[in-house]
Parts: sequence; structure tokens; C-alpha cells
Amino acid sequence: MVVTLIDTNKYFYMGNDTPNGHKYGLTNIAAFLAQSMKETIQYNACDENSWDLVNGVYPVSNACGQLGQSYQDYKCSAEEAHMECPVKTEMEIKATTNAKWYGAPAPLYCAPKSKHPFTGYWSHSAECNKPWDSPPSYCEEYEGQKAGAFVNTSPAPNSNGRIDVEGCCFWGRGVIQTTGVCNFGKLNYYLGARAAEEGRSSRYPEINFCEQPDAICASEDHKELKWIAGLFYWVESLQSYDVGGWNYIAELEKFVDGGMKGNDFIDAVSGIVNRGCHNPPCATGDVDGKSDRASNFFKVISEFGI
Repeated sequence: MVVTLIDTNKYFYMGNDTPNGHKYGLTNIAAFLAQSMKETIQYNACDENSWDLVNGVYPVSNACGQLGQSYQDYKCSAEEAHMECPVKTEMEIKATTNAKWYGAPAPLYCAPKSKHPFTGYWSHSAECNKPWDSPPSYCEEYEGQKAGAFVNTSPAPNSNGRIDVEGCCFWGRGVIQTTGVCNFGKLNYYLGARAAEEGRSSRYPEINFCEQPDAICASEDHKELKWIAGLFYWVESLQSYDVGGWNYIAELEKFVDGGMKGNDFIDAVSGIVNRGCHNPPCATGDVDGKSDRASNFFKVISEFGI
């Protein structure tokens, strides 16, 4: 059984007709949900939150990448380079969602250097709700804000050294945090405006995901995009993963046939999702929340009763 997303070559794997076939499909679903639970579901989020604390503050340039990453440099392979989004320096986008804890950073945003030559940081301890002041002041950066404020008096580098947000519009979005110019480019190439422009079948012909990556979280007409983007990433990047002798489908089936024991399979999946390789630490570091992802996986497996 398959669930087709794009065409006969792009589908969500739901198992096969072998004795363990249904378990293969359910395990694939469980792996997808485990990652989604860690990435966004537990926070009821869609846009990536600013969470990388650098020198005690949250740099505005976290929009460009966190934990030393650079999202606009997450390019496609040479064979797929024609699919990736161009980086347009004039783009301006503000995230739709953000964390809501006391002092939580405001939504990520990107803008050209002509508007913001440099960017500062978010102070999560700053007071902003002072109705007793003369004149009174209130927290107005985002709905539900209780504290915190931008401090843009001097440049504040992120963990990769960026002090601006020019071209930094490709932060994570959707249930599994679609990130970078390659992933958004593929989404546009197969499901968006580019597919329609080139005469191919398109599920969302009116949306250019390279110019409107925020559609995943902001679209009122297509609220399912939060999930569609995640499912597309899973089909395109996980199910097709075959690197260094580690093949996703083969390893999934081996895990099921071996009695569904141990963390090796789900830890490798978490590495691919969070860091881009099945055997982290990769070039970008170790997996964030590896134990949480594994716990989520076995929790879903248990709920499925397999």
C-alpha cells in the first residue's frame, strides 16, 4: 500500500504484502511522528523558534541558522542543483509563529542589509509591560508577549558569526521543519509554482515556495501545508536515503524483522532529520534531543500495538 504525494515515484511508504508488511508501514509512520513530535508538535509550533543562546542572548541572526548552521547554504547535490531556490537579498519575511514562554524571542525575520545593516539580539529578561510608566509602555512585538525586547545597538553574531539577516528566509517550517534552499526548492519544483510553470502537475500552482516559504505556516487557504511539507521531506529525503551502505527502507525492514529492539534505527533516522547524516556527529554536530526522539518513537510504536 502507498500514499501518493506527487506522482508514482513519490509516495509515503505504507509497507508491502509480506507477513511483516503492515508493521513496516506503521513503523515508517511512527518514525515520522517521533521526529515531528520533537521538532514542533510538543510546542504547537510551525515556524522554527529562536532557541540558540549565544553569549547569554538570542541573536536576531538565528534566522540564518542555529548551532553553527547556515540554512541558505544548504544546497542541493550537483544532480539536483537545478531545483534549489535562489537566495534573493531583497526578500523580507516575518515568521508566523514563535515560542510563548515568559520573555520568549520574537518571531524570526529576514530583511536586506539596506534596511538592517546589522542585527542585534533579543533580551529575554527585558521588561516591556509597564503600564505605570509615564508614558506607559507595553509588550507589542507579538501577541501574548509578557517580557523581552530587541536590542539593536550593536551587532550580535549568531553561532556561525552572522550579524545580519539578508537572504536568511529559509529557517525551518512545518511539522518536521523543512529548512534550506534545497528543500524549499524541491517543494516548489514538485508541488509549487515552478511545476506549474514548467507544465508539470502541481498541487499548489499558485504558491512559489522559493519566494513564499512562509506559506507553509501562514496560508489560510492551505492549512494542511504544515503537514504536506513534512510528508514531502520524509518521502524525498528519508525514504530515499541511501548513503554509505545505510539504506532507510532496508534498515527499517531489518529493524522490524529483528524484533523492533534497540535504538540504532531511530537514532540513525534522528541523525538524518536533525543533522543530515545517519551516523552523527556530522559536520553540523550531534543530534539535538536524541533520547526524546527515541522515546517518542517507541511511545508511538506502543500505541500502534506492534
